[in-house]
Amino acid sequence: MAAIYSGIHLKLKSPNTPWEDKLKLARFAWISSQCLLPNKEQVLLDWCTYALTGWYNKKVEFSQTVLEGLWSCLNDFLHSRKLHITLKEGKPVSVRLNMAQLLLNLLEECSGTPTTLSVGVSTLLSVCQGILSSSTLSSVFTTKYELMVSLVVKVCSFACHQLQQALPSGSHQPELITDTVSLHTDDQNSRTEVILNKELEESPKKITSGAHVFELLLQVLTSYLSVQRRQANSNRVFTSVTNQLLEPLLLLRHMLTAAEYAASHTYLSLRQHLCRDVRVRIDSILQLSLFSPEHLASYKEELLPSKGDTGKRGPGVTKGPLRPANAVLCKLGSCEPPLPYSVKSNSVPLLFKLFLESYRKCRAENEEEHRMLCFYYHTKLLPALELSPSDGPCLPENWCLALLAMESLLSQALSADIYNVAGDRIRHAEVQLTFYKSLAQILFNQAQPSIPAWYRCLKVLLGLNHMILDPYFDELLSSAWVNADCMETRVQRARQMMLCSLLQTYTKLRQLPRFFSELLSVICQPSLDKGRPPLLSAGISASLRTSILDTPPSQGLEICSLVVENMRKYVLPGLVKKDGEAEKMEIDGVSGEEKRDWEQEDASMKLFSLSQLLHILLFSLKTLDNASPLPLVRQGQTLMEEMRKLLHDLLQLLSTESKATKVNVSSVPKATKKRKKKVALEESPKASNSLWQLKTQDSVLLLRYSWIEVDTLFNIYCSKYTPLDSNAEALTSIENLLNSEINSVRLHPGSPISFVHLKLLTLQQIKKVLLDSASLAEPSTSESLQRAVGFILARDELRLCSEGDHMWDGQMSSVDSSTHRVAHWFVVISNLPLLAPYLNREDANCIANVLVTSLLSKQSSRCKDQLSVSLISSQLIHSSVLGELPSLFSATVGSLSQRIFGVLTAAHAPQVCPTLEKYQEAQNGEMELLSALVKQTIVEDMSVCSQSGKVFVLLSDAQTKELIDLLSIFSSLNPDGLNSQDLSCIFLLLAFMLTSTACYSEASYSAHCCAGFQVKLLKVLACLVEGKNFHSVLKIIHGGTLLQAVVSTMLWHSKKGRFSSTGSSDWLDLMKATQDFIIYLINLILIRNSSVRLNLDQIASFLTSEDTTSNPGGSIMSVHLRLASLAATSKAMASYLGRSKSMDQTLTQSLARIASSMGSAVESVLKAQNVGEAGMQPTCLLSPAFVVDTVTVMLRCEMSSLAVGGNDKTILRQENLYPGFCQQILKEMNSAARPIDFLVSSLHFLSAFYMAAMKTGEEEQEKEEEKKVKAMDELYAQIIQNVHKLLTAPWLSPCDVCELEPAVQNLLHHLLENSTPCKFSMLLTMINNGLDTCKLSAGNYKEVLAVVIIAKLLSCCQLPEPCSKALWLVAPQILSAMVFLVRSSSQVTSLAVTFTIPTVTAMTTLLRQGEGLIRNPHHVVLILGALHAVPLDHLTAVVYQSAFLAIHEALFAIIQCHTQVMLNAAPSFLNVFYRLVTSIMQEGRQRGAADTGGESEVYLQCSRLVERMYSHIAAISENFTTLSAFMVAQYVTELQKVTLRPDIKLHLTEGIYHILDLCLEHDIKFLTTSLQTGVREVFNELYSSYTHYHKPQRQGEDKYTV
Repeated sequence: MAAIYSGIHLKLKSPNTPWEDKLKLARFAWISSQCLLPNKEQVLLDWCTYALTGWYNKKVEFSQTVLEGLWSCLNDFLHSRKLHITLKEGKPVSVRLNMAQLLLNLLEECSGTPTTLSVGVSTLLSVCQGILSSSTLSSVFTTKYELMVSLVVKVCSFACHQLQQALPSGSHQPELITDTVSLHTDDQNSRTEVILNKELEESPKKITSGAHVFELLLQVLTSYLSVQRRQANSNRVFTSVTNQLLEPLLLLRHMLTAAEYAASHTYLSLRQHLCRDVRVRIDSILQLSLFSPEHLASYKEELLPSKGDTGKRGPGVTKGPLRPANAVLCKLGSCEPPLPYSVKSNSVPLLFKLFLESYRKCRAENEEEHRMLCFYYHTKLLPALELSPSDGPCLPENWCLALLAMESLLSQALSADIYNVAGDRIRHAEVQLTFYKSLAQILFNQAQPSIPAWYRCLKVLLGLNHMILDPYFDELLSSAWVNADCMETRVQRARQMMLCSLLQTYTKLRQLPRFFSELLSVICQPSLDKGRPPLLSAGISASLRTSILDTPPSQGLEICSLVVENMRKYVLPGLVKKDGEAEKMEIDGVSGEEKRDWEQEDASMKLFSLSQLLHILLFSLKTLDNASPLPLVRQGQTLMEEMRKLLHDLLQLLSTESKATKVNVSSVPKATKKRKKKVALEESPKASNSLWQLKTQDSVLLLRYSWIEVDTLFNIYCSKYTPLDSNAEALTSIENLLNSEINSVRLHPGSPISFVHLKLLTLQQIKKVLLDSASLAEPSTSESLQRAVGFILARDELRLCSEGDHMWDGQMSSVDSSTHRVAHWFVVISNLPLLAPYLNREDANCIANVLVTSLLSKQSSRCKDQLSVSLISSQLIHSSVLGELPSLFSATVGSLSQRIFGVLTAAHAPQVCPTLEKYQEAQNGEMELLSALVKQTIVEDMSVCSQSGKVFVLLSDAQTKELIDLLSIFSSLNPDGLNSQDLSCIFLLLAFMLTSTACYSEASYSAHCCAGFQVKLLKVLACLVEGKNFHSVLKIIHGGTLLQAVVSTMLWHSKKGRFSSTGSSDWLDLMKATQDFIIYLINLILIRNSSVRLNLDQIASFLTSEDTTSNPGGSIMSVHLRLASLAATSKAMASYLGRSKSMDQTLTQSLARIASSMGSAVESVLKAQNVGEAGMQPTCLLSPAFVVDTVTVMLRCEMSSLAVGGNDKTILRQENLYPGFCQQILKEMNSAARPIDFLVSSLHFLSAFYMAAMKTGEEEQEKEEEKKVKAMDELYAQIIQNVHKLLTAPWLSPCDVCELEPAVQNLLHHLLENSTPCKFSMLLTMINNGLDTCKLSAGNYKEVLAVVIIAKLLSCCQLPEPCSKALWLVAPQILSAMVFLVRSSSQVTSLAVTFTIPTVTAMTTLLRQGEGLIRNPHHVVLILGALHAVPLDHLTAVVYQSAFLAIHEALFAIIQCHTQVMLNAAPSFLNVFYRLVTSIMQEGRQRGAADTGGESEVYLQCSRLVERMYSHIAAISENFTTLSAFMVAQYVTELQKVTLRPDIKLHLTEGIYHILDLCLEHDIKFLTTSLQTGVREVFNELYSSYTHYHKPQRQGEDKYTV
């Protein structure tokens, strides 16, 4: 062994041994257990270190291959499992200091030119990772703080270099990435990111070490953080970080943040959590070093103003750095090379955030001091953004970054609550207010209205204190609203949010009149350019309406008066052309006239904006009523009179201008040549003149419409108000409006806005005429009203409404050229009941055609708050209004019928069709031309086609789809609204389509299209059968003939292969539609009780004429269809048995024939199924569920016939079929996975069979009583066991089980209907044995769940009295067992959906059914404990909704059915309910883009449930009065922690209002004094809104409550 030791050691040190051999020997010595070197690991590491440092110090020479081998060898040593085992055993192994220095030097080279490195970057990084992965090896760095700082600097620089290399060549990395980040955070489009991705794909560079760098970086930062925490000298750490680490750390953090949105994130394989972890380490390093508790005194000494001292600082006051804030900021501004502005702008908010986290939280006695400390640090940071004019002008490209940083700083100041307005004014001479005002001055002196962050900064300043923006209020309204011309979506959104906040603030301050005074002065100022942007967007209008509603009525009227006054005082003079200006025009030439025209146009635009504003204000006011005080009524009267004067002046202006224009035009031909030249020059601004006149006219019409509407409302609701617009003059006004005149002033309705408003004014006058009985008595009134209605319709314009896909917000003030057709259609449709009596035939047809055309266009509303023509039409067609307008309803049906005829006549006709020929003979093709002869022709054609299988019309796919669309409209119509003529015509037309048309196409989906068309037709026909006037159809064609034609047609289609397989969804839908039609038609025949025997005999003869067994060549579809028809007919007939003896006799005879045919058909089908299961294709077999349903119908029909037949012998015709069929079902139910429809059908059959077995066995009980009882007991047990086994089947999902529950409950009901206590005890024993926690813990939750479901369903059954007593006697034991099961399953989250929630639902059912039967409250209280254990955290939205609903319904069952429990269990009840409230607050908090979609709707529904429960708690207030204050305190405590979505907060707030109704005055005082500061503010806001909104409404309702 000594030889081995001496040999290897000497050879490694010998200069004669080649380096290649030394490498091999070193590797062998490392891995070999036979080489016994003392401290072998340390020796070999030292040898590698010596060799590498010697080569880099040029003391040793060897080849590049050897160098790479040495690095690889060192890397393998450091990562070997053997080394880590050695270190764990405590053996001393370390890395030499010279090796650490070498690594630092190489890392520094990596940041410069890594391509010149003598070692691979990946290997170098791996070596560093190997050293830092062990605390023993990393001690070479961690024991020397300076060395650790140097390592952090080098690795950070290398990481920044890697991020920079990931960008395209030639781009400036920091600025480019920052721009990308700012664009991303502002929701800008991702064009920059797309460009970067594209360039990166084309870039030839490949950085393979990217991910390794950042993994190493995370290790280095983690190690440094632990070293920094161990440093005793905080000043040393502060100095080191400030001088060496601050710049690289901030730069790296900024680049990592940008990398999440730039292409380098993907290119370097950076994982998001890795970037986040690195940023967290950087934040921790900066916070612990720059803002440690030891430096708090230094920051106070530097930042806080001195208190009356001489300025001298006593010795030993602090041990920290003298000016830490100044040191950090100086370093930010003096870096070499200078930091990019983007890095500085991102670093400033970060420093403030870390400062707030370190020093904002304090004891109550120091709170004011710490607030001011944070404020002064805030003021210290802002100059770093270089926004002050003294710092020089900010570069345009830096403004966006600067505003983003300022927004972040201000938002942090607002959220940290460092600005106390009262404290600042009383104790600090408003130093904060002055500072924020200076910021506002900077924002307005260098306004950036094209940057969204500018508006957000203003919004935050407004949130801090509205007085900050008060000196610049006019500039704010001008720059941010009236003259803001940037229409970019992001900018508009930010502007709207700021303006809405502004409105809300001044509404709360009750200073809206002042707000509007300033706004009006800005609007009335001369505009800066040709045009201003629209004043009112949809969002601002909505906020304005809310603000006016929250404003006292007197202030609302005052604001409206201000608007009218400004129109008269400032806008109206600008529209009037003075006499002296004509002379000035002669002197100054054309330029003076152009200037005047521009001023008139500007004034008209202002007038229109103010008219829109006044319209919204007037329509948002609370109307005057009889309860309004007299001064308020006088104020409203004065406002209306001022508006009338303004309208008079404006109309006079338009009249004067119109006359002046006529005079000028008439004098042109008489002008001299010189004058003609002058006129030619004057004609250039003619368009401008007409523009301002049209704009003024639009304003006049909008104002007049608003004035008349408000005047009428005031008159209707307030008897003290004197109307200004008389009803007696309404007819005259109508005549003037029809001539486009108002007060003898001729209007030019050329603009779309004028067009709509003239219609509205005419409509107002029609209403006035209808209110005036004297006017209605005049003979000419009706004619005038008809002409007025025709004017409102404007058929030529109305026909164009269905063109385009324009959207409108529903406000008459926002009508323009693109939305006027939507507004016109809305005016017509919303006033149809008023217009319908005066519509002529052409008008009704025009409306019907537009209605149908718009419905066929399938436009989709892009916004839920906006309207389109198609959306308005859809709302009309689905409402009950259309059915109450017979003329329009008939016209709509006629329009649809004409379109159907148009499609049929355009389709391919293989042979001559008499019906279409007669239709084409009519010139206009109207429905009235379907005379009795034509209808008879249709019936004949239907008979020919159904008997022979002929087809008169072949439809293409496009034509079929068009007809399906028309049928969809038909399905929306109410059949009771059709008169006899329309109903008979349309029914025969659709029946003709069903029997005489076919779809043809070579495409693969033709069968699907054909089946869909037939299904739609049959559904519409079935719907029409239920119409109250359908008897008119039966006068033309017998019901039996109609049914025969329909079924025959379906048989012909199926035989000719026009449908897909019997298992397809289209075919099954067709069967369902056919059966529904047959049932509706037979029900109608039986209800009418006319020619019943004739029709039923005809139907029975047809359905039994062709036996399927005698038609071996017939398709399986024909068999399916015939069986479905027989089953539907039997079901319909059986439902009418027992009503009259004569009817029963007819029905039993028909049922006997049908049952005989069904029996033979079913037997043949079953034989074919058994024979063909192995060889036939699935498409050739009938669905098992259908076969079971058919046999079930047979059995029930036989039992119904026997029940009314009066026979002594109860013998079934198919007695041999049913028992075998039952045994087969019991065998197949659990043998393998089965379709859910088959299982449901099987359960229904078992119910019917058990009932039949009980009844047919009653007569045999005397002879073979014991045998029969035994057989029934065996059948009972067999069914129970199979049902239990079925519910435990592993292939059944929770949804499948829910679908089976109604069928299982029905089966249990029939099993237990006449059950004996002995049988019932067997079922109870199974339940008691099955509710075992051990089975659940063993994983057999399905078995336990089956018993839970059976117990739940059993409680819902009507049981015999002995069985019911037995059940509710053991019910407490069942509930106790379920409670333990819920507690156990709640510990396993995966069982939430599959077991816990169904068990809670079962307990709820037992509670509901056990009302008054469960007498011990203890068992109900146990359930509350179980509900407390149900999990609500970390669930998906769907599972969360199920759990939430289950708990809520259980609580609701307790509060509704077991009120006696609430006397003692109210606290436990509230604890469970508090879980729901807390949970929905957490899930319903604002999450940005995630606030929309399916999950958001789930949480909204849960919030509605919470509101509902609050209302029920308030309804039984006697149990919760003492706890109401506690409930409110819990609510506001949770509310203070989160920011809820508005829709969810609305429901929760409405709910807690009900609890506040229970709170007495001393409860409110208790809450106000006992709540903590932040929570108290939330409560005060809640209580303020409660007293303002809810309480007055409740008191108003109480006045009318008995």
